Amino acid sequence: MKKEDKSIVVQQIVATVGEYANFYLTDIATLNATGTSNLRRECSKQEIKLVVVKNTLFKKALEQAGGDFSALDPALKGNTAIMFSNNANSPAKLIKTFSKGTDIPKLKAAYVQESFYVGAENLDLLVSIKSKKELIGDVIALLQSPAKNVVSALQSGGQTIHGVLKTLAER
Repeated sequence: MKKEDKSIVVQQIVATVGEYANFYLTDIATLNATGTSNLRRECSKQEIKLVVVKNTLFKKALEQAGGDFSALDPALKGNTAIMFSNNANSPAKLIKTFSKGTDIPKLKAAYVQESFYVGAENLDLLVSIKSKKELIGDVIALLQSPAKNVVSALQSGGQTIHGVLKTLAER
């Protein structure tokens, strides 16, 4: 690959890193053509961008993107496929469901919500991270809960008082 081509690839990777908030480093080297095609299809459905790139070019792109990504250096060995996503846990869920029985793709590392996760043992932790939409839903549910309790207490209390008054009136 020519030096000019490499610089173009690095610039494209820098742009992609800037476009997405999270990325996962995976190993899909032993996946056959059918499996790779199925993985790409699933990634597309879940708005995950799957890119296979040389480790040295990815390191250069991370250096140019700004920030300290040196924690990912141990994972940048061998074949690496990168899953870019704006949803924090979508790639982790995809990896977990897709790798049942085969262990491919295998998680090498992840950069999620400005934190580093190195090693496949972090997959379950990454799956449990809530997305922005899930967190907003939880907050709304928490805010609605006291109001629902007050309304239901007022409704049930009114029926109780009405029952007591009716009983007293009958006596």
